[in-house]
Amino acid sequence: MVDVSSKSATRREASASALVVLKPAVLKALPRNPKGDPLEVARLAGIMAAKKSSELIPMCHPLPLSHVDVSMRLCENGVEIRSKVTTTAVTGVEMEAMVAVGVAALTVYDMCKALDKGIAIRQILLERKSGGKSGDYKRSGKTP
Repeated sequence: MVDVSSKSATRREASASALVVLKPAVLKALPRNPKGDPLEVARLAGIMAAKKSSELIPMCHPLPLSHVDVSMRLCENGVEIRSKVTTTAVTGVEMEAMVAVGVAALTVYDMCKALDKGIAIRQILLERKSGGKSGDYKRSGKTP
């Protein structure tokens, strides 16, 4: 891990997004899922995952998270997932934001795989971050 002991604690925030591509039949079946509400289960999984990022990513520092929000939005080709993570610490929360959407996306897959094994998880992206020595970052409109 990088030594961050000489850095000052500042407010840091990061947002990330992911897309889970679902066929129309799977989208239509979401409310009747026998495992429960896939979107709510995925939202909670994303929040829990953000809090465990340092246990999953080897060089990720454990951080005291002040706030984690994970939201889901149905769109015509699937589920758009967004996260926003905040802390006051000596290092940023980009990994926590991306782990949150990644695990939420995997949870949507897990909840819906009985209907379609061809579900795709796409575009896990850092959307923006603020705070810290490197300053602010905001993704431009284009995706890689």
